[in-house]
Amino acid sequence: MSSRIASLVVLVIVSIYSCSKKESEKIKPTIGDVTESVYASGVVKAEGQYTVYATVNGTLQKVNVIVGQSINKGQTLFELESDKAEINTENAQLAYQLSLESSRFIQDKIAEMVLKVQSAKDKLALDESIFNRNKNVIKQGGISQVDFERVELSYKSSKINYESSQKQLTQLRAQLKNDQSRNANNLRLNQQSQNDFFIKSAFSGQLFDILVKEGTLITPQIPLAIIGQTNSFLLELEVDENDMVRVQLGQKVLVTMDSYKGKVFEANVDKIYPIMDERSRTFKIEAHFIYPPVKLYPNLTAEANIIIQIKKNAITIPKAYLIDGKYVLVNEKEKREVKTGLSDYEKVEILDGLKADEMIYKAKQ
Repeated sequence: MSSRIASLVVLVIVSIYSCSKKESEKIKPTIGDVTESVYASGVVKAEGQYTVYATVNGTLQKVNVIVGQSINKGQTLFELESDKAEINTENAQLAYQLSLESSRFIQDKIAEMVLKVQSAKDKLALDESIFNRNKNVIKQGGISQVDFERVELSYKSSKINYESSQKQLTQLRAQLKNDQSRNANNLRLNQQSQNDFFIKSAFSGQLFDILVKEGTLITPQIPLAIIGQTNSFLLELEVDENDMVRVQLGQKVLVTMDSYKGKVFEANVDKIYPIMDERSRTFKIEAHFIYPPVKLYPNLTAEANIIIQIKKNAITIPKAYLIDGKYVLVNEKEKREVKTGLSDYEKVEILDGLKADEMIYKAKQ
């Protein structure tokens, strides 16, 4: 028994000694392609995907749709309590009807005023003619100054009366127009306000989700539903502000998703939002799949590498062999400075300081 234990101890010591003598990992640089890319993360979204909101406050009385159904533009999705709006609309309707009845009375007054204006115009024409004739007569002494002044006063009075009646006619017409317009506008606004309690879809598509229940108190800040296209999807990605200056329209994007592990899909950048989100310090971009997966759903998570440039026939080494970003180990212990170029998540390009046939060693941890 003791001899067996002694043998095991010797074996363990030999193993430890052998491990300590094991050579460090070593490789030679490889020649191949190296890709520079920018990392981005985001989600899949349906084309035209949008969140439905109310524009007024109210209690949700009725949900007219179910999740998954097709939606037409203008279709009523939700109904809010609208008793007050209905009363306001009825009052506006009554006020409008009353204004129509009042307009008949005003129209009668306008007709009377038209006759008065015409009568005042005729009298003015007559008095003006008499005044003009007497101007010549008085020069010849055929009429006294007092009589001429009486004729002149009659002419001026007729002119003032005519102008006054014209103004009254204009005011009556303006009053009629304003009363009708004001009441018609008030009715239209109340009808629109009442329509706001019937929440309709702005686009056609599919109803992906309903976010509220009947009886809920609704405000314009509460999301109600999500609608979008079912046969067209896009990628909504976020890019760090430090990388954004290198991103351009048309660049290729390599996309991976947890839903399709081990697969890489290609897309193209086709929209860049030119404003940074101050909270996340990122920019939003959109990309469309070149060949999309067979099945996609809104809000699937995605990770992406936006291809900035690809360099062929480059000398590269694994990133794990690079020390402090600018050194490699040669002859196991000799540290040599190198100049690096492009890099991706696995390898880095060596521009100077190392030849393709030289051996390098991985630093011990």
